[in-house]
Amino acid sequence: MKEFIAHQAYSMRRSVLLQTTAARSGHPTSALSAADIVATLFFYAMRFKLNDSAYRNNDRFILSKGHASPILYAVYKELGLISEDELLTYRQFNSVLEGHPTPRFRYTEAATGSLGQGLSIGVGMAINARMDALNYKTYVLMGDSETAEGSVWEAAEIAGFKKLDNLIAIVDVNRLGQANETMDAYHLERYAGKFAAFGWHVLKVDGHNIQELMYAYDKAREHEGSPIVILAKTIKGYGIARVENKQGYHGKPFKQDELPGCLLELQERFEPKPYQSTYVWHAHEPAPVKETEPKPFDVTSSHYELGESVATRKAYGQALVALGHSCKDVVALDGEVKNSTYAQLFEDAFPQRFVEAFIAEQNMIGMAVGLQKRGKIPFASTFASFVTRAYDQLRMAAIGEAALRVVGSHAGVSIGQDGPSQMGLEDISMMRTLLGSAILYPSDAVSTWQLVYQMAEYNQGISYLRTTRMDLPVIYPADTEFYIGGCKVLTSSAQDQAVIIAAGVTLHEALAAQKRLLNDGIYVAVIDLYSIQPFDVQTVRAVADKAGKRIITVEDHYLAGGLGETVSMALQGAGYHISCLAVSKMPRSGLPYELLAYEGIDATAIVTAVKQRV
Repeated sequence: MKEFIAHQAYSMRRSVLLQTTAARSGHPTSALSAADIVATLFFYAMRFKLNDSAYRNNDRFILSKGHASPILYAVYKELGLISEDELLTYRQFNSVLEGHPTPRFRYTEAATGSLGQGLSIGVGMAINARMDALNYKTYVLMGDSETAEGSVWEAAEIAGFKKLDNLIAIVDVNRLGQANETMDAYHLERYAGKFAAFGWHVLKVDGHNIQELMYAYDKAREHEGSPIVILAKTIKGYGIARVENKQGYHGKPFKQDELPGCLLELQERFEPKPYQSTYVWHAHEPAPVKETEPKPFDVTSSHYELGESVATRKAYGQALVALGHSCKDVVALDGEVKNSTYAQLFEDAFPQRFVEAFIAEQNMIGMAVGLQKRGKIPFASTFASFVTRAYDQLRMAAIGEAALRVVGSHAGVSIGQDGPSQMGLEDISMMRTLLGSAILYPSDAVSTWQLVYQMAEYNQGISYLRTTRMDLPVIYPADTEFYIGGCKVLTSSAQDQAVIIAAGVTLHEALAAQKRLLNDGIYVAVIDLYSIQPFDVQTVRAVADKAGKRIITVEDHYLAGGLGETVSMALQGAGYHISCLAVSKMPRSGLPYELLAYEGIDATAIVTAVKQRV
């Protein structure tokens, strides 16, 4: 067994050089240091169905140090799941073997490459196993450099707090980062002290000693009561003497004329005589579990009454509970503001399916990715202003095609006296940049309820629900239907001279303005653009065309990247006259109506803007 694994590691090192030299790019030295770690993991420690990567009780492997992707592709080549010809397409335009792993390579658990995120995803997968009473292990291979990221320690702390003994992290301690020596270099005791402080069981090994690695993996599988970290001391570039443990070779492939000599060096060092073995390897099968079939959602109507005042954040929590009764795969995460986002209602109903993420938004999104990748339907909530902290995790989730559901409450200046640090005013702009994202901004409890169900069924990317702090009157009958990409025309006539487009709290200001304008003999249409991305361009065009192509948008958000810019970009060059009302001054503490007036997004400001336009 030991000799077999050593030969696999040798073959994988060959593959690393072949890939990166053919591509003329990549990170061979970072992959070479991890070859023994990965070979021992896949061919000794892990339990998985070789030809069924989706099997729900398979052990999972996350390559957090995504730049070492050649070692990931190399091991799947040794498993017989990709060919050497495929291997040599590494980094080519039409190849699924990308420079950093993405789901285009079917065996990728999650997109990585922005360092410091793999452990959070692993925590989510470990939590999923606990929720579903599965006994698979989640392994996360990290680089030593990425442990400088704060998100690593957010993940480490919550894993220790939850005693996730089904989570095994391996740190490839090869001492060298891209441009410098790492802070802790080869001082394994420093790494050990940090992880131990967060409640992890620590094992230290020579990362190039197969026997030690086998022993560590056995101990890790047996350990109970806390997560496990294996600190593997390695040599960057291990196998090619002239680059071993030397700075300046990060991200530098060997040249074509160097390749034969490098391959010969590997052979002479790791296979001095032709490998011969009677050992026949078979994948260790995981324990059998019953597969489950997904069930369609049983969509229930809300019971809100017209005119009733309900905050959309509260309607979110109530809808989530109803959705949770409909489907056991729905889970909720919250960033320690659950009594404000109303995610607490879900926790009260389904405590085993609720994850308190505490004030660690980056880790919360990472955990949500891990849960979603293992079949859950996660809703992650916090204040809209704090979602921005996790933008990189959201960006990587989009690259990884993770269908997350994110909810940002307390959006806009309308939250009032808490002041500008608590006012989510950039969230629409941020979410618009994520490919495939849906941005929903309901204006009452009925639309919120319906859109929560729509989010649960949206799997094309990340969906984002923007909720408000203040109570808002219900303006839609309980059985009104809403869908992603739609809008509602609330007032329209043949005499319209302009159209007001709004969402959320400003929709109510728009309706108040419409009544005041009507008293002055000015007819305007009002559109509820509850789906900001994607939005119903055809309906907006049709209504605006009948209203003289005059449009006034109004939003409780900064102008940059918000509702107004969304509409303007979609209608540009077609002769529309668009005025955009948005938050344009630094907000301050105050009452909601004072702040809406101060920013020029209340009914009075809308009336003035319409009169100036018509």
